[in-house]
Amino acid sequence: MDMLKGMNDSLSYIEDNLDSHIDLEEVAKRAYCSEHHFKRLFSLLSGITISEYIRRRRLTLAALDLKDQHVKVIDIAIKYGYQSPDAFSRAFQGFHGVIPSLARNPEQNLKAYPRMSFQLTIQGGVEMNYRIVEKEPFQVVGVKYSVEMADGELSPAYEDMITAISDSKMNELESMSDTEERYGIVHVSVNYNESAEGKATFDQYIGAITTKEVTDAYSTLEIPSLLWAIFEVDGDWQQIEEHWQRIYSEWLPSSSYELAEGPEMLASKDRKSEIWISVKKKD
Repeated sequence: MDMLKGMNDSLSYIEDNLDSHIDLEEVAKRAYCSEHHFKRLFSLLSGITISEYIRRRRLTLAALDLKDQHVKVIDIAIKYGYQSPDAFSRAFQGFHGVIPSLARNPEQNLKAYPRMSFQLTIQGGVEMNYRIVEKEPFQVVGVKYSVEMADGELSPAYEDMITAISDSKMNELESMSDTEERYGIVHVSVNYNESAEGKATFDQYIGAITTKEVTDAYSTLEIPSLLWAIFEVDGDWQQIEEHWQRIYSEWLPSSSYELAEGPEMLASKDRKSEIWISVKKKD
């Protein structure tokens, strides 16, 4: 359970430093992972980015500070990391719905975003079928999207990405799958990054694992040799999402593995899917 303890230690560090500089590298170190993987893990477990979580917690505390009529707005803005009253006012109004001066009114309704904590929940002994496999390098060929995530919403939405690919192009991509396993259509997320504004970006490839040469009509992603945890899923997209969440909230904290630098992949064919997570043995 070291990962859960580490995640909660990281949240405690954040809570203790909401009114000062928060070093995300130090936050990640307390969770026993790199800054990149902490951001990704936090986002998957909580549904928001770590930057957005910090922003909401600071604006929650700022609203409480404003109840003190003797404290200047500029002092509260600086306390919570804003360089000007205007920047603070815009962020405050975006979260609470009113400007800071109106928040001093005792009858004004404001929002509160409580402190978060992570817990391991065992539910019903539902099996998870997986295998650990080391794969040689391979390439994914397909359609590439640059995706932005804000407040848990993707832009473009995943449904829009899929529907934008014509049936003929999807069939062509599936026919390019020429490995022994014949994975069909694969969905690969890679190059996850998070901005200070609380938004996350990543590249999404929808295509096939193939050894064929491709034209400029498609994008190519070269994936290096990696150790993968591969989970079997039967069912529709909702079941896939639920299984993906369980991997991070149940399997990963209790396993002897941790996230490694690498992409995440979903291979789907005939309502049978595999979720691929790049991992490494814990030190």
